[in-house]
Amino acid sequence: MKRGKRYKEAEKLLEKGKLYEAKEALELIEKFPKTKFDETVELHVKLGVDSKHADQQVRGTVVLPNGTGKTLKVLVFAKGPKADEAKNAGADFVGAEELIPKIEKENWFDYDVVVATPDMMGVVGRLGKVLGPKGLMPNPKSGTVTMDVTKAIADIKSGKVEYRLDKTNIIHLGFGKVSFGAEKLLENYNTVMDAIIKAKPVAAKGQYLRSVSITTTMGPGLFIDQK
Repeated sequence: MKRGKRYKEAEKLLEKGKLYEAKEALELIEKFPKTKFDETVELHVKLGVDSKHADQQVRGTVVLPNGTGKTLKVLVFAKGPKADEAKNAGADFVGAEELIPKIEKENWFDYDVVVATPDMMGVVGRLGKVLGPKGLMPNPKSGTVTMDVTKAIADIKSGKVEYRLDKTNIIHLGFGKVSFGAEKLLENYNTVMDAIIKAKPVAAKGQYLRSVSITTTMGPGLFIDQK
């Protein structure tokens, strides 16, 4: 894969094969050549589990102390008083059955997170084939199926992120922007890593954290020392 000039310049700052302390890695990222946009800082954690087994799933949510640097748009499926509550809490879109054709036929995905009250899951379930592949399906484990729509919306808007394994047993997520600076990024990083460590399944055997790396949207990866 051909790499750009900026990537190569950033790569020169790295020591080949070195495991970095998280703080050191984030301070180094601050020195990378700047792009025209504020890059997301990404975390990639390979775990010693097998996601094919239900008792080895690793999934949850965590509210980042310094947010994500991105304002997320929230769609809420609710009716009656709960729909009014969602609007008052700052939901970007609120609706019920009438949204199904808009999503299915018009390919409407102008939102980042979907929240639903439990009584609406029969309706939302009809959108499973559309929302599921995009990671938008509401789920009780991620706090997006709830009667407390006010709290759900507040958490999402203030920087709640979901972590979950992919098919290769790796968790990928963004935990801030380069402009945050190393100190705020480190607080977010520690919060996420603490949550992932606490979520270790009882069925997981051997080494749990196989590898941890940090990268930016357009930059090279830095592997983190977990000792």
